[in-house]
Amino acid sequence: MVSTMHPMLNIAVRAARSAGRILLRYLEHTDRIAVTSKHRNDFVSEVDHRAEEAIIRELHSKYPDHAILAEESGEHQGSDFQWVIDSLDGTTNYLHGLPQFCVSIALKYRNRLEQAVVYDPLREEMFTASRGQGAQLNDRRLRVTGHPTLEGILIGTGLPCRDYSHLDAYLGMCKAMIRDTAGIRRTGSAALDLAYVATGRLDGFWELGLAQWDIAAGALLVSEAGGTVSDLAGGDRYPETGNVIAGNLKVHQAMVAKLRPFLSDALRA
Repeated sequence: MVSTMHPMLNIAVRAARSAGRILLRYLEHTDRIAVTSKHRNDFVSEVDHRAEEAIIRELHSKYPDHAILAEESGEHQGSDFQWVIDSLDGTTNYLHGLPQFCVSIALKYRNRLEQAVVYDPLREEMFTASRGQGAQLNDRRLRVTGHPTLEGILIGTGLPCRDYSHLDAYLGMCKAMIRDTAGIRRTGSAALDLAYVATGRLDGFWELGLAQWDIAAGALLVSEAGGTVSDLAGGDRYPETGNVIAGNLKVHQAMVAKLRPFLSDALRA
C-alpha cells in the first residue's frame, strides 16, 4: 500500500510509526513518566514531547521548509505547506493505561487539508486519506455508514473537562441525543472518534472546544469516506471554533437540527 501513496502521505505514515513506537515503548512504565499540567485537566508528558520531536524530525528530513503547527511546540513558520500534529491524542487515557489513544498528522496547503494520518499503534490501525483519493484503513477503503436518521445510530462525543462555560448547553445536547439514538460513546480521543466515523464504527460525532490538531486529520478522513464535517451551525468554521459535527450527509443534517436549540450566540458563531 505504501508504494502507491502520495509521497507526502508516505512520509506522514513513516512519522506516525516513529511516534507510535515511542508511545508503545513507554506504555508499560506510565508511572515513571514525567507529567506536567498545562491547564486544568490538560496534561502533557515527556512522551508527548519525544513523540512530537520524532514526527517533526521525520517530516523535516524530507520537507525542511514546511511549516508546523504542533500541540506541544506550537507554530513553526515555513512555506505554504503546514503539518498539523498531535503526537498523542488521548494523553489522559494513555497516562492511565486506557488503550484508546493515537497519533494524528495532517497536511494543509494554503489552509486546505490535503493529507491525513491517524495511527493507533496498539491495534496497528493506520487510517489514511489524500484529498480526492478516498480514505483507507490499512489496505481497506473506508465509507461512512448509510443510516438515514438518528434512530438506532451510535454517536461519539467528548465531555468538557477543561472549559465548562458551555456545560449546560452540552448536557442538553446529550439529553436530546440519548433520547433519539442507540447510544453515545465517550472514548477520550477525538481523532480516533473521527476515524471511527470514517470507517463506520460510529455513525456520527460531535464535540465542543477542540483544537486544530484534534480535528484536522480526522476531518479529512470523514470527508474522503463520503461524510460531512461542519461546525455546530452547519458551517465551515470548525477549525477556528473547535466545535464540530461529523457523519454521513443525512445523519449530519439530523444532528445539526437536533443540536440547534442548544446553541448560544457563542456556539453559533
